[in-house]
Amino acid sequence: MIRIDHFSYTYRNREHPVLRDISLSLPEGSMTLVTGPSGAGKTTLCRAMSGILSHIYTGTSVGSIAIAGRDMMEYDGIEELSHTISMVFDDADAQLIFTTVGEEVMTSLENSGLSKQEAESELVRILDLLEISHLADRAPYTLSGGQKQKAALAATLALGTQFLILDEATSELDEEARTLIFSILRKLAADEGKTIVLVEHMIDEAAAYADTCVLVEDGAITASGTPEEVSRIIRDALPPITKRPRKAGGAPLIEAEGLVHCYGDLRAVDGVDFTLHKGEIIAIVGENGSGKTTLVKHFNGLLKPTEGTLTIAGTPCNGHSISVLSRHTGLVFQNPDTMLFEDTVRKEIAFGMKNIGKDPNSIGEVLEEVGLTGKEETNPRHLSRGERQRLALACVVAMGQEVFVLDEPTTGLDLAESLQIMEILMRLSDEGHGIVMITHNPGLATTFADRVLKMSNGKFIAATEG
Repeated sequence: MIRIDHFSYTYRNREHPVLRDISLSLPEGSMTLVTGPSGAGKTTLCRAMSGILSHIYTGTSVGSIAIAGRDMMEYDGIEELSHTISMVFDDADAQLIFTTVGEEVMTSLENSGLSKQEAESELVRILDLLEISHLADRAPYTLSGGQKQKAALAATLALGTQFLILDEATSELDEEARTLIFSILRKLAADEGKTIVLVEHMIDEAAAYADTCVLVEDGAITASGTPEEVSRIIRDALPPITKRPRKAGGAPLIEAEGLVHCYGDLRAVDGVDFTLHKGEIIAIVGENGSGKTTLVKHFNGLLKPTEGTLTIAGTPCNGHSISVLSRHTGLVFQNPDTMLFEDTVRKEIAFGMKNIGKDPNSIGEVLEEVGLTGKEETNPRHLSRGERQRLALACVVAMGQEVFVLDEPTTGLDLAESLQIMEILMRLSDEGHGIVMITHNPGLATTFADRVLKMSNGKFIAATEG
C-alpha cells in the first residue's frame, strides 16, 4: 500500500509549495489514474511516491509518505527503495542508456537477482508481452518515440517491483499500443497484486482499466472518484469544441514525389507522394514505427531522400543544406528536451531569432500566445513536460517560417492546453503558413486538419478530409 498523509512539498529556491496537503491511500492490487493540467504537480507527486523527493532532492516537506507499511524516511535511500518501487519517466530517452533494447531489459533482470537462465527466459516473455521482440537488437536511438516508451516500460517491468509508477509513459504511443499497455497494467494489478499509478491525460481510454482517478490542480487534489466521474468533471469545465471548416489550399509549399528513405535494408519511407499547400493543416496518423517521423525530418533537411524528389517552398531538397531548408521549415520534435539547451526561457526563444537576424523584442508576444507569460527567466528544465512542449513550439513560431512541422505537438498536454495549441496552429494557417502535424489523437486530427493521411510501413494507405 502507498499511503500519503497531508503531504506538502516546496522545491529548493521556490517560495510556494508545488504539492499542497496531499492525502491519498492506494491499496495493493489497485490501478489509480492521476490527471490534471501540465504544471499542476503530477510529476512531483510521482517523485514523492517513488522516494526521489525524500532521498535525492533538497526541498522541504511536511506530512508523511509510507510505502509497504514503512515510512519513506526509514528506507536506506533510493537503492533500497528501488527493490520495492519503480518509475517510468515521461522522457524515455533519459532511461535508455545501453546499446540495444535487449541489453536494457536484461540489465534490469540481472539486477533483480535472477539466474542467467531465468533472466533469458524472462527477457523473451517481457519483449513478447509488449510486442517489441523485433526490437531486441535495435539501438534505442533508432527507435520511434513510442517504441522508446515501450522499451523503457519493458526495462522497468523487468525489475519486478511491487509498486509501479508511470509518469505519462504512454504519451507517444498510438491508440492500439496504449490499449495494450493499459491491459497489461490491469493484469499486473489483478493477478499479481501490484499497485499501479498511471499519470495520464487520455483518461477516457484508460477508464475501463483503472479503479480510481484523482485530479491534481495547482498542487492539490481537487477531485477523486471513478475515472468516469472525474472525466465528467473535466469535460464540464471545458469550452465546446467546434470542428474547423475545411479550407481550400493555396500554392504548394512542400512537394514530394516517390520519396524513399532507407536505414540500411529498412525502407522507412517507401515511395511517398505528398503535397502541402499554403494555409493547409495536414495531420499524419499511424502506428508507432510506421515512418511518420522519418518522413517529416525530410521537410527541413535533417534527412535526405534515398530516392525521389522533394521541394520545400520552391527549393529542391537535394543540393541544399539544413541551414538553407530550415529557413523555410520549422520543426518541433517529438521530445521537446532535444530542442532545449539554454538556461532561461527567454534565451531559448531568442537563440533562433538571432540566428536569422530577427528582432527578439517580440518574445513577450510569443510567450503570451503559448501561455508561458511570466516564465521568461525560468530554467526550461524546471518546467513541466507540457510547458516544455509549449516552449519548443514558441521557439519555432518565433522564427516565422512558411512551414511548421510538429511531431506530436500535444504530447504531455491536457485537453484544454491541446486546444490552445490547435488555436495557435489555426491562426498560423489563417496567415498562410502550411502546417504538418503528426498525432496519435484521432479527435484532434479530424477536428482541426484539412486532410488526414494514415501511414503504415512507410506508405500512405488512406487519406480523408478532416
